[in-house]
Amino acid sequence: MDVDPRHYEQIAIKDNDIHNIVISYLVHNCYRETLEAFVACTGMPEPADYIEDMEKRKEILCCALEGDALKAIELTEQVACDLLENNKDLHFDLLSLHFVELVCAKKCTEALEFAQNKLMPFGKEQKLLEKLENFLSLLAYEEPEKSPIFHLLGLEYRQCVADNLNRAILAHRNLPSYTAVERLIQQAIVVRQSLNQDHGKDEIPTFSLKDFLKG
Repeated sequence: MDVDPRHYEQIAIKDNDIHNIVISYLVHNCYRETLEAFVACTGMPEPADYIEDMEKRKEILCCALEGDALKAIELTEQVACDLLENNKDLHFDLLSLHFVELVCAKKCTEALEFAQNKLMPFGKEQKLLEKLENFLSLLAYEEPEKSPIFHLLGLEYRQCVADNLNRAILAHRNLPSYTAVERLIQQAIVVRQSLNQDHGKDEIPTFSLKDFLKG
């Protein structure tokens, strides 16, 4: 059904469609208890096939976020044996999390040995060479948390790696790597940008995701 995007507010949305969007988000982020409570309240069928997958992914992601990157790698290889072998960027990022933990613990000798054995082979890939150099430069600082690349030590970087790992595992298992709400937002942005191009900037305000989410 073709509908003018400017009239989307007039379209009725079924409750089940909204519920499925929420379920998609909960499954993606491994919120099992919240998912079980939500399906109990709404009467929606529980996506049973996803439960075991959610528990495995949750354990892997927790390891990555809590500083046990080597365990995260081990568990990932168990659920997706060839994933990291075929995704060198992700493999490097996970190994870099362990390197960072060694640097933060002031285990510089151990960090250097780990970099030589595990990280430097990735330097053969031109796209990873700059990242490798950035991580190795952390060893030059007595207080790496005050260096220009301090962001590599923080939770935000670990979260980014964990998010990429989660998407990669989902894609490897032929499951959606993005939640339904993310895809809806992407679609809304594309539609509004298209309207701006078709009708001119003076007729339709420039799209702002922040304002859109405010309603």
